[in-house]
Amino acid sequence: MANSFSTAMAATRVVVAAPRTAARRGAARAPVRAAAAPKKAAAAAPKKAEMKDIVDTAVGAGSFTTLAAALGAAGLVDTLKSAGPFTVFAPTDDAFAKLPKGTVEDLLKPENKAKLAGILTYHVVAGKVMSGDVVKLKEAATVNGAKVTIDASAGVKVDGATVTTADIECKNGVIHIIDSVILPK
Repeated sequence: MANSFSTAMAATRVVVAAPRTAARRGAARAPVRAAAAPKKAAAAAPKKAEMKDIVDTAVGAGSFTTLAAALGAAGLVDTLKSAGPFTVFAPTDDAFAKLPKGTVEDLLKPENKAKLAGILTYHVVAGKVMSGDVVKLKEAATVNGAKVTIDASAGVKVDGATVTTADIECKNGVIHIIDSVILPK
């Protein structure tokens, strides 16, 4: 699937060559200098954007503000910005909105930090597991120690949550977007 969070940029290289003939040897300097200008322009062309980490990719997408706030409240931002690699089954803001009213606000309270961290780490698998490998699994061990079930019989579901977008590659892993928050059993 296409990566919806990154844009590929390509630079075009222009090469200009002036033929050298005996008649032009004396006048070759001026055209050669003029031909050198495109090389400078090509060198200044933008390079492919550097890949972001999982947290910055999610924040940049704009549909993970609740997840970002939860990661901050649980003290997990630095972990998910580290080298990893990690696979994150990331619930969108709409997924969090499906939870019973007041649930998110309650989980974000400092006294519920450990519970929140347990829920969030249930969405994370150690290693970079791309969709081609996810569909071959029946379950996967999460960072919190529990296992999520995976069903690829009709689309891909992780503990009943549907993967809506897969394989958003990040410099420290991959994100698979899910439509529901999954809860440890």
